[in-house]
Amino acid sequence: MSATLWCVVPAAGRGTRMGADCPKQYLPLAGRPLIAHTLERLAAHPRIAGLVVVLGAKDEHWPGITTLRGKPVRTAIGGAERSDSVLAGLHALPSGVDDADFVLVHDAARPCVRATDIVRLIERAAQADGGLLGAPLRDTLKRADEGGCSLATEPREQRWRAFTPQMFRRGELTAALRAVALDGRPVSDEAMAMELAGFRPLLVEGAEDNIKVTTAADLALAEFLLARTA
Repeated sequence: MSATLWCVVPAAGRGTRMGADCPKQYLPLAGRPLIAHTLERLAAHPRIAGLVVVLGAKDEHWPGITTLRGKPVRTAIGGAERSDSVLAGLHALPSGVDDADFVLVHDAARPCVRATDIVRLIERAAQADGGLLGAPLRDTLKRADEGGCSLATEPREQRWRAFTPQMFRRGELTAALRAVALDGRPVSDEAMAMELAGFRPLLVEGAEDNIKVTTAADLALAEFLLARTA
């Protein structure tokens, strides 16, 4: 496996659950746009060779970054679904990235990913069908009815929360995402597309502070976490 890998960062979502005037990846976080923290953390990692940021078709907020820490930053235009955007990012990778090479995919709204977790993912997932960061479910899990009342307690054994980065071979991930696009089947992450293609991605435990910013409370928590790890 190559010593360094490219990373695709899907950032074409609108983040409507945040209820803000701009996509959540551009909301201010510790004095900078949220996405700036994410990209800076990725570019600073010695195992990451470059970034492909996948933008919305009418994105007016992207600052036009072309390099970070001396590493190239490319852009691509995403689609309606996350899988469409990731596929566009895979197509925008340099020609030197072969189908057999591993690539990373990381959420633009996860600015707190730890460098040590990226290393662990790269080292372990390269020995499997690729893999993803995550954490075993530790809370009691309830199944609710339509009215929000608890119907039952679900088993939490062998249940994980899925994080990013996720890491797969470029060719295999491209084929898996094309297949779900042809089937019209929505997938919530790259690992799901790979599962549907018959692969068994490795779950690599990472820090639970690798949060995805979805609400205003998440934004405040991310600011606290960034200050603690600065």
